[in-house]
Amino acid sequence: MLARTAENLFWLSRYMERADYVARLLQVTGQMNAVRVDSDRNSEWESAIVAAGGSDSYYARHTEADEPSVIQFLAFDADNPSSIVNCIEVARRNARAVRTALTADMWEAVNTTWQELSTYRNTPMTEDLLSEFLEWVKSRVGLFHGVCSNAMLRRDGFHFVRVGQYLERADNTARLLDVKYHVRLPSVSDVGGVIDYYQWLAILRVVGARRAYRVMFKGPVEPAHVAELLIMRGEFPRSLAFCYNQITQHLDLIEDQDPQRAAEAKRQAHAIYTNLRYGQIDDVINNGLHEYLTDLIVRTEALGSQISEGHLF
Repeated sequence: MLARTAENLFWLSRYMERADYVARLLQVTGQMNAVRVDSDRNSEWESAIVAAGGSDSYYARHTEADEPSVIQFLAFDADNPSSIVNCIEVARRNARAVRTALTADMWEAVNTTWQELSTYRNTPMTEDLLSEFLEWVKSRVGLFHGVCSNAMLRRDGFHFVRVGQYLERADNTARLLDVKYHVRLPSVSDVGGVIDYYQWLAILRVVGARRAYRVMFKGPVEPAHVAELLIMRGEFPRSLAFCYNQITQHLDLIEDQDPQRAAEAKRQAHAIYTNLRYGQIDDVINNGLHEYLTDLIVRTEALGSQISEGHLF
């Protein structure tokens, strides 16, 4: 496969996955903000900016993270590379560049999403319409991944789509956990209280893991169990262990034109997956969950660069 085609497929998938994550993040932030009873109501919107990785660009133009500004920035701001609108725009450009490498259903899923986007971006955004928009984004991304899974040949193109999807998902999950545990850690008086409980519950809602948590742990929401579910439990499809399992499998199946250049990305991916598969959550927490997640975020970013160097150029 040509490197340019592989690169477009890789980033098409990453941007579609990112749009889904930002939509989920905005949904849950709004819900969390509604249940807060203290005066620090903007704190949830601040954490959403951090979890989306947009702090620097947001605060370059805004002095505080209030609800209207954050929603505009994360959903509709064309100058924010990670806004939902921009993610869909860039995904569609990548899809158009490799139109012949996609199935008809994949192209329709992306192109129709792009066409329907104008309905929302050109309409005054009420609370009900915002809720409808975020649900629409999630359903459109789900459709894209579904038609990809059901119709695309299991060749290099498919593997690059999946590597992009799960690399993006792993990065998002790690950042989300780190924001809760470190950036938005409650005051000492809040730990174990109502606010702390709802913040951990919010994480489960962002990744759609409430039922999975109840099935696997059968009890109240506890931070260590949430961390274990989202880091090391390979049964859950948004956990870091599951994501890296998929990344390693699909990297291994790609036919390397230059095996020596591609080997380093595979080595890095397998090293991370081995750590996730055989690690213990108690050891992670005792040694510092923030430090562990920060290291994982850095290594995930490095892996993305190595994949680009080894496969996409």
